Formats: sequence, structure tokens, C-alpha cells
Amino acid sequence: MPFLDTFLRCYGWEGAALAGALLVLLSVQLYYYIFVYGRIASYKNNRRPAVLDAEPPVSVIIPLFTEDYGFIEERLPLILAQNYPDFETVLVYVGSDNDFYEDLTRLKHSFPQITTTKIHLDPRFPISRKMALNVGIKSAHCECLVFTSTDAAPQTDRWLSLMAKGFVRGQIVVGYCGVERTRGFANRMMRTWRMMHAADWIARAVRRRPYRATLHNMGFTKQVYFGANGFSHLNMNIGEDDLFMQRVMTRDNVSVILSPRATLREKVWGGLGWWMGQLRYYGSAFRFYPIEVRNFIQWELWSRVLFFTAAACALWVMPFEYKIAAGVLLLVRYAAVVWQVRRIARRLGEGGLVRLYFLYDLFSPLWAFVLGVLLMRKDDRVWR
Repeated sequence: MPFLDTFLRCYGWEGAALAGALLVLLSVQLYYYIFVYGRIASYKNNRRPAVLDAEPPVSVIIPLFTEDYGFIEERLPLILAQNYPDFETVLVYVGSDNDFYEDLTRLKHSFPQITTTKIHLDPRFPISRKMALNVGIKSAHCECLVFTSTDAAPQTDRWLSLMAKGFVRGQIVVGYCGVERTRGFANRMMRTWRMMHAADWIARAVRRRPYRATLHNMGFTKQVYFGANGFSHLNMNIGEDDLFMQRVMTRDNVSVILSPRATLREKVWGGLGWWMGQLRYYGSAFRFYPIEVRNFIQWELWSRVLFFTAAACALWVMPFEYKIAAGVLLLVRYAAVVWQVRRIARRLGEGGLVRLYFLYDLFSPLWAFVLGVLLMRKDDRVWR
């Protein structure tokens, strides 16, 4: 092949190997962003066959582990104001403050759709979120259950109606929960991290290979729950949104609800230090994921690292025309990434993230490495 012979004479086998690595790694990146993540923006849940004739009654289950009057005054009213004709809100209070629980029960006089139940907190016998959810599930009057948390708030009054519509086409419903919008660089990075890591499991779900949901915005039926004999990994305080879901999710029983109107936002309680602590806590379940899922998540990250490394090497040591070609490949990748990230952000209701996405693109592998180091040390909060 004349072209290959000429290329080898000009740049040697090292240049040919570097060019091959750049092209292969770029192909992997384009595959992820165009053919995997690209399905998120164009996904339509109504293409799945219906299993119910109409939207069912729904129980929204929320565990409370503190006397959170902020939730009662600010976020609970947004749930009670949902534009859906047939739902109840099950509040599971885990604590020992009788005055707070009486305040909860008095809410039923103004909002008949509220159901309250209490688990007395004994310091000798800690109560996990799974235990609280189990009590809430047994207290719920509806077959279809939607789960959220005291930290999450709906962005519109259509959230519950869209989640309920998901049960028409599946026994499990997964939605998206972003991070609360505040000012500052740290908040933008947290929001971007949440969106792009959610893109991993959302992309798998729309391709009928689901492996998780988010505990702030998910649902399933009682039949699914009791059919699996309840939550798994009871020796862990985490896992209800991923390790349990991996047991019950199939190709045909999951509905994915993607709309800015169905998006929730999680309240932020700190900066990047708090955020890394959260990632370390919930990330402790990652080692128990199927190897196929772990490889799927890590291939994008490490192919990005290797692509940047190979491009940097080409820009540093290779001749001028080689540097131009490497720069063109970087621009091609970045154009494809920005195009798809903009489409994903629009579908999930995440505005204002694309301008600084290149910083996340560059530094998230470093943050992932730091997180990996932190996960090597056992987190005592995880285990019971």
C-alpha cells in the first residue's frame, strides 16, 4: 500500500501506532456519544407495548429520618400540588420526636391524600432506608409505587402524572433527578457529573439493558417488590436503586420517563467535599455491579483518557502536519460531544451546562481516579 509505505517512511512505526491508537480511541468515543448517549434525546417511551389501559392510582412513598420542617414547608407542598387525580403520599417517619409526628398527622386534616406511619428510632437498632421503604410499601394503598426523598423537589406539577403514565407500559418506572441549581463553578460541575453519570444508566435503559435507577425518582409495582421477596443486600444501607433493581429489571418491564417536566432536583447541602462524600457513599455498591455494566461505564472514561493522552503526545512530539491532524481529531470529538450533550441536557431540563463542559470533560477522569482511591477504603456508613 503506497500510502502506508509513505506514512511509515515519514513518521516511522511509532507515528503509525500513534495514529492507529488515535483513530481507534476516537471511534470508541464517537460510538458512545452518537450511538449510545444519542438515543436519549430521541427516545419515546410510547413505542413500548401497553400493559395497562389507563394511568393507575399511585402511592408516593417518602421516608423521613430527621425532623425536617424544611421539607414539610418547602418540598412537600410541591408533591401535594401535583396535577394528578388519584394519588396518596405515604410519609414514613423514623424518629422519636412525638411532637413532630403529631404535626405530620395533623397535615391529613388539610390534605386527605397523606398517609403517615412511624418507626420508633432506638439507637441500639438503627433503621435503614430499606426498612423504612418496606414499611411504606406495606402501608401504601395503591399497587403502583413511586419513590422519592425529602431532598428532592419536582420542577412542575406534571411530574407525577408523567411517572404514573410510565406504569401503562412497564412495571418499573425510572426518571431523572438533577442537582439543585445554585451559583458557582462547583455547582455546575456537580450538575454536569449527575447528568452524565445518569446518561450511562438512562442510555442502557432505553436500549432495553437497564441496570439501575435513582432513589429520588423511581417506581415499581408491589407485584415486582413482593415477587422478589423485598429488597436485597440487607447488610448494606444502600442498593435499593441499583443492586435491587438489577434483580428485578428485565428487557420488557422498564419504562423510562424523560422530560424536563418530569425532572426532580436534589437539594445541595455542601460543596465539592460534600459531593465527593456522597459519591463515595453510594459508589460503594459499584463493585457488586455485573462485570458487563462496569466495563460499559469504564470504557468511555478510560478511552477518553487514552485519547487525550495520545493527542497530547502527538501535539508534543510529532511534526507540524501531524499536529494539525491530531488537532482536527480533537475538534471532531469535541463537536460530537457538545452536540450530544446539548441534546441530552435539553431532554432532561439541564440548562447552562454546555459552556463549561470542556472543563468537566478534561477533569472528570481525575475526579473519578480520586473517587476510586477513596472507594478502596471501607466506608463504615455503608455496612450494617
